[in-house]
Amino acid sequence: MDYWNEQRKGSNFMNSTSLPDNYAAAKEQGIEFIRLAPDKWGKDRDFLFNDKSDTKPNEEFLMGSADSYEGIVEEDFARLLADLDAAEAKGMKVILTVLSLPGDRWRQFNGQKNDDRIWQERDYHSQAALFWRDLATRLKNHPAIIGYNLINEPHPETATGFNDFWTQDYTAWYKKVENTSADLNVLYDAMITGVRSVDTTTPIIIDSGLYATPWAFSYLKPIDDPNVLYAFHMYEPYELTSQNKNKGFTYSYPGMVKVGNDEKEMKFDKQALKQFMEPVVKWATDNNIPANRIIASEFGTNRMVKGADLYMSDLISLFDEQGWHWSFYAFREDTWDGMDYEFGSEKLSYKYWDARDKGETYIPATSDNPIWNAIKKGLGHRL
Repeated sequence: MDYWNEQRKGSNFMNSTSLPDNYAAAKEQGIEFIRLAPDKWGKDRDFLFNDKSDTKPNEEFLMGSADSYEGIVEEDFARLLADLDAAEAKGMKVILTVLSLPGDRWRQFNGQKNDDRIWQERDYHSQAALFWRDLATRLKNHPAIIGYNLINEPHPETATGFNDFWTQDYTAWYKKVENTSADLNVLYDAMITGVRSVDTTTPIIIDSGLYATPWAFSYLKPIDDPNVLYAFHMYEPYELTSQNKNKGFTYSYPGMVKVGNDEKEMKFDKQALKQFMEPVVKWATDNNIPANRIIASEFGTNRMVKGADLYMSDLISLFDEQGWHWSFYAFREDTWDGMDYEFGSEKLSYKYWDARDKGETYIPATSDNPIWNAIKKGLGHRL
């Protein structure tokens, strides 16, 4: 846990395959740790994702079937271990997270539909605890691992009809689900107990609810464990950051953005971003949680949004003011070029697509662009 006593700055790897060379590249850029989600490595076996017609049961990477956990998939674990060994060889530290749990198959591998069984059946809590106990048993002594992030962006709220975090009352909602299968705190208790039964020291990182929004901190219960960090994600306002060539680029930063189901128009600038994260500040103060136990583990915007460089710069500045750890999304993303910031705001050339077709990584001739410069400055580069 000593690793987290000082502020750390990292990035995310959520690529479609293991890319160990990227660890060295990240190290060269001053990135201190990587938040790794290996689930995507199983994309090719996913018949819903690939629109296959067979009826073979879905098998998640590492976990096996999301319907019934029966043990770590050995072949997958060997791939993960090789990747972690590569990280260690390059001097890189890793937070391991997962996109799926038993009864909670990742939406993008589930026909774009939420798998809400884990929020409806308590048995899946027990299965998730067994899964993490098995992982911790194998990884507790790996020198690259500096955290288990138990589930990426949990959202029990959506399983119970709560889906507009701009207008709804989290505290009132939580009173209705407390101590039920839809209680995120109950799930965390089960998984943490599973991990701690075999590994008492590796840091555990837990996301807030409703896709790790800061607002869901209002019902998150602090864990009686000195080796726990609390995480949130920041892509708000999503209507701004998620814009792309299909949606069009209507909004810029700073500026007015329509948000929520009622499309209320709000001004977003640095002050508005600070206010959006105020629930984290209040929760940490109320519960005596120090700044070095808070991590903004994902944040970003489409690189082609006007003002994207200022958006990233403002967020990094706000995180630094609080003394929180942070990890931007993402470094050399191979499935979503909109957040591959080394390309700046420019459209990709044919060389990028040619490289992808060959299974290679295309690096632009220059990384001197405003959005990447904002990130590099945050990482400590002198520009």
